[in-house]
Order: sequence, then structure tokens, then C-alpha cells
Amino acid sequence: MTTEIHSLIGAYALDALDDLERAAFDRHLRECATCRAEADELHEAANHLADGAWSVPPPRLRDNVLAAIAQTPQLAPAAAPRPRVRARSPHRLRWVAAAAVVLAAVGAGTIVHTIEDQRVRREQALAAILTAPDVIWHEESLASGGRVRVATSERRDAGVIMLDADQAPTAGKVYQLWTIRSGVPSSAGALDEGQSVSTRIVDDLSTADAVGVTVETAPESKTPTAPLDAQVNLA
Repeated sequence: MTTEIHSLIGAYALDALDDLERAAFDRHLRECATCRAEADELHEAANHLADGAWSVPPPRLRDNVLAAIAQTPQLAPAAAPRPRVRARSPHRLRWVAAAAVVLAAVGAGTIVHTIEDQRVRREQALAAILTAPDVIWHEESLASGGRVRVATSERRDAGVIMLDADQAPTAGKVYQLWTIRSGVPSSAGALDEGQSVSTRIVDDLSTADAVGVTVETAPESKTPTAPLDAQVNLA
């Protein structure tokens, strides 16, 4: 048996081989009892580690698995085993390398799942405000071109600021949003450089008197720069 065919055991257990490689390794498994046992053990461990972390394997999983396996040292058999010392076989080292790849992929899958969950929650909150029975809409044009729309709902105790500028500010400048209560402005967040469109959910927006838009030096300003690019009166 060649070293190359043995080295595919981790990728085989993770279902990361192409059709030709899998067919070749299936033939090898029929002849190698050691690899069959290792493959069964690794497959069980991989399923346990990855359970619930993703619904579809990440596209680069196969490349990562093969890269990790290729970098794992292949130890030659010891000339004379020392008493009370158990040497690690190349099979066991490949098992460890592949398991490490699974753990890394599980972490990546968990992050992706968290981001996706946050996105879904935000879309649900946005829909709840915009479809609320008491939603009130206000709109003003931007002096620099474009418009800003504001939706508020007392029932949802929140609102949405939707900025749609014709173009982003010049280099080093950003759009910044403000809520104004009793003449006192409070930042509702700044857009990134080069960004001209934004939708922001703002808690307790229905109690504000107005929403302002300014152009500030990146990344943001503590106080709004006059004159405002737009002011949407809510009262």
C-alpha cells in the first residue's frame, strides 16, 4: 500500500474526496483492516464534533482537510520500541490532524450561524416596525442629493431611518445620522466611507422631535456639523 492512499483517510471520513479518490480509497479499504477501523473511528468522531454546526459543509472544507493532512509529519516506525512508551502511528496523527480541521470548521460554522441568526432577527424587527398599524412616515430631501425617510411606531417603541443619497461624500467624509430631542442631538450612527445607503433601526425613535443627517469627517463626529444636510421633523 502506498503512503498516498493511506493519507486520504481523514478526508475520506469527512466525505471530502472527489469521486475518483473515493473509488480508489474504497478499494483500499477492502484490503486494509487497519484503515477500515481508523476510518470508522474518525467518521464517528467527525460526526460528533460537527453535529448541528452547519447544514451544508463550507466550500473550502475539502482543501483545508487535505492541506492539514499534507502538513502532518509521517513518522517512520521506531527501530526499537522503548519500554512503557506507546508510539503514535501515522494513522493516529492523521486522525488528530483531521479532527483539528473539523474543530476549526465547527468554529467557522458556528460564527456563520450566529451572523445569519442576527441578520434574520434584524429583518424581523425591521418588518415589525414598518408594518405596525400605527407606523408614521416622514421624508425629506438631502441638500447633497437624495432623500432620507423615517418610520416611527409607538407600539414598537422604535423607528427606522432610511438614507438613500445620490452618492457618497468625498474621500475622508461620511454621512452621520442624529436624533434630536429638545434641541439636543444624539448620534444614531455613522455610515462607512464610500457608503451612501443605509437602513438603521433606532430604539425609542418615536419620542424624538427630529432626525438629522450631516456630513462628517470619518469615522464620525461627537457633535453635528452645521448646516445639516437634511432635517426630518417628527413632531
